[in-house]
Amino acid sequence: MGCCSGRCTLAFICGMQLVSVLERQVIDFLGYQWAPILTNFLHIIVVILGLFGTIQFRPRYVTGYAAWLVVWMTWNVFIICFYLEVGDLSRDTDLVLTFNLSMHRSWWMENGPGCRVTPITPPPSWAPEDHRYISISGCLMDFQFIEVAHSSLQILLALVGFIYACYVVKLISEEEDSFDFIGGFDSYGYQGPQKTSHLQLQPMYMSK
Repeated sequence: MGCCSGRCTLAFICGMQLVSVLERQVIDFLGYQWAPILTNFLHIIVVILGLFGTIQFRPRYVTGYAAWLVVWMTWNVFIICFYLEVGDLSRDTDLVLTFNLSMHRSWWMENGPGCRVTPITPPPSWAPEDHRYISISGCLMDFQFIEVAHSSLQILLALVGFIYACYVVKLISEEEDSFDFIGGFDSYGYQGPQKTSHLQLQPMYMSK
């Protein structure tokens, strides 16, 4: 019963992770954030494998899923530090999240709750021709705090998923050990004692 409830809870957590990361993947695509896009894609694959391992009693898949969650939490901690500009990090750096392929920032910068985007004309002489120059005002929440909230949610889900993954691996291993113990005699080809006959054959002589 414990294994069933643990597996069901872990499957639910995996489902929550898939929903949340798919939403995040769409937002990152709209913002041309290439590094998060690639990381999200890897996360989706690993979560699917972890869900498969949970349903099919594959502890190796669940173990790999748990190991990846450590990497995923580390990445999201970096994202939080990046948007809060901890240390020497700057969210205005193009190379970190866009691989220096575009000048785009987070999609939430222009599309956050209450944000009003006003094009500025004429654009400054230093502005690239293929980019527009805008002014953003009225945002109820700055885009960096929205990104921090998204990463914090991912860390919370990953932490709970890691705990339940370790719990499920432990329960599956205990069940496998119990099955091996019950079927141990058969696996070693044990045969019960057999009755032996005490009859002895006597030689027979035929007279002519």
